[in-house]
Amino acid sequence: MLLLHGTYWSRVWQPVLDGIAAAGLRPVAVDFPGFGRSGGELALSEASVPRLSAWLVRFLEALGHRGPVMVAGHDIGGGVAQHLMLANEVEVPRVAVVNGIMYDSWPVPGVARFRDPEVAAATTRDDVLAARRVSVVKALGRPASEAEIAEYLDPWTDPRVARSWLALAGAADHRYTMEMLPALLQSKTPKLLVWGVEDGFQTVDYAERYAREIPETRLVRIKSAGHIPMENDPEAVAGALAEFFAAKQGGSP
Repeated sequence: MLLLHGTYWSRVWQPVLDGIAAAGLRPVAVDFPGFGRSGGELALSEASVPRLSAWLVRFLEALGHRGPVMVAGHDIGGGVAQHLMLANEVEVPRVAVVNGIMYDSWPVPGVARFRDPEVAAATTRDDVLAARRVSVVKALGRPASEAEIAEYLDPWTDPRVARSWLALAGAADHRYTMEMLPALLQSKTPKLLVWGVEDGFQTVDYAERYAREIPETRLVRIKSAGHIPMENDPEAVAGALAEFFAAKQGGSP
């Protein structure tokens, strides 16, 4: 079971890993190149949703994984998860999106401004750190200690990781999710949306629309939770994901 991050890193999944594993699943929280604790650096040309989806195919090959893989994605990772499902390069029997991108919900203004090449070129590591601090504090949706905030921000103290984040921001374009709509409207793959309803970045009305329009989709709302509901109610998020992904194939989502 792949767990994909977006504009943050795999740290967002830490609160739910044990709960998912307790259901007999094998969660693998991935850091894309140049993010979190990964090596490498993400270039602008490789930072779009379709290119990250293609990278995951190579990642699975490198792991020696054969056969189906289930995928959950947060934020932009939610768009990558949907793309991987539709691309048919690997078998994806179930997909979950946690406060992820869909329709024209992204990029949000705090990310979109970095699509301007001049803005990105003039942005330093410290600028990225400052912007990420504002975003993390808002996304957590609860009081957080300075140590916890510092843990989230730590990867971006590396200029290479800051440049990778700028590449992801520069490639952010809602045409990728809009282009998926025709295939999604025909998709019979079971889909689960898990949503922190107080999210100010990816608002729940997008999830409600998706649940109405896209076949085989169920929405689980996480009350009093923000953009990273894993941090607000890990038991509820882990429970929803575990129930969904551990269900027998062919059963209702």
